Amino acid sequence: MNDHPTTTEATKAIVVYPDLVFKEALRRDPQARLEEAIGLAQAINLDVVFSEILHLKKMRPATLIGGGSVETLKGIIDHHNVQLVIVDAALTPGQQRNLEKAWATKVIDRTGLILEIFGERARTAEGRLQVELAALTYQRSRLVRSWTHLERQRGGLGFIGGPGETQLEVDRRLITDRITKLKRELETVKRTRALHREARRRVPYPIVALVGYTNAGKSTLFNKLTSASVFAEHMLFATLDPTMRRVKLSSGREIILSDTVGFISELPTQLIAAFRATLEEVCEANLILHVRDIAHPETENQCDDVHHVLKDLGLEIAMETHMIEVLNKIDLLPASEREHIHSTPSQVPVSALTGEGLDDLIKAIEQHFARDHKPYHYVLKIEDGAALSWLYRHGEIVERKDGEETITLTVEMSDKDTARFQKEFGYSSLGDLPKSLSS
Repeated sequence: MNDHPTTTEATKAIVVYPDLVFKEALRRDPQARLEEAIGLAQAINLDVVFSEILHLKKMRPATLIGGGSVETLKGIIDHHNVQLVIVDAALTPGQQRNLEKAWATKVIDRTGLILEIFGERARTAEGRLQVELAALTYQRSRLVRSWTHLERQRGGLGFIGGPGETQLEVDRRLITDRITKLKRELETVKRTRALHREARRRVPYPIVALVGYTNAGKSTLFNKLTSASVFAEHMLFATLDPTMRRVKLSSGREIILSDTVGFISELPTQLIAAFRATLEEVCEANLILHVRDIAHPETENQCDDVHHVLKDLGLEIAMETHMIEVLNKIDLLPASEREHIHSTPSQVPVSALTGEGLDDLIKAIEQHFARDHKPYHYVLKIEDGAALSWLYRHGEIVERKDGEETITLTVEMSDKDTARFQKEFGYSSLGDLPKSLSS
């Protein structure tokens, strides 16, 4: 049990983590998981006045946790005048309603909490649309609160609530209609993003995407590398919308660096689907920088979580050939552990906070784009957009000249990618056209 100091301004909340001791193979470090859940709550300025790990020998169908724990927590809720209980697990709609009735207060589970954070952090129109779509999909089977979040100054999604907000049963047909409308709006946004990506492909700069577990230090690293001022705090999910900046490396090579949303264990499936467009920046990247909090006690599990999401996005090959692990926060490691970590082309220890190791990281990025790359010359039919897009994705365009009927360009690529390009599109280097187009 952990009591926390109270404040009078924020919503009072308690956080409980049900530790499924009977599922040993699936267990995470309970204390680390509880601290992460507290961090999630604090990311939206909740006042966590109490937290506890509940070791469950079995799950109760009606309430998930045992009756004794329900009664004990009821006393704590009443004592602290708690307005919200966060259960860091997946609750069924029935379990959520039963706990709300027993405790006479609002209850949200891990999915609801993450959705609420996304609702507050999303800044772009696309981000807000994606979050609302995910939240509506999640809410369809639940007793939900009024959808006033877009009008409330605080933001969020309405799980936690605001002044004068009431509970109501939202008509399923109305939710379905809203989901249909949101999907149409997102398709429009996706088309716009596709045009933007196509415009970027005309610029001969490879894209380098930062990915990693939330709070791993991606935004701080992004700021160091770009001298930008992207919102970067010691806060989970500080970044929810992609940010891109052009960076000139020491060799003179220019890249586009992209900062993306952080991943997390048990990320709601609705959000993985809804944020696929946001993560397209990763799918389009020429190089992925996987930023890890190497000082975190759960760093290996966090790494596995990120790899799982990347594989869901179809990036298995890219993980093997186009990814560098950035072992961040080495300044937090004891000297005895730091001396065993060495920089390699595929793994670079850094401290984004102090700047240590950033020169090695830039060198690794340079080496990645320089390794095995040779110049190849092609003349493409001007209408062959698929071949042109492929070259922009897999190579570095050094020179391009647009004619009336053809596009002449020089591209630096590996021998492997060159062979793949010739096999897929039939073009040979030195300006030869495929026989089917030369006549």
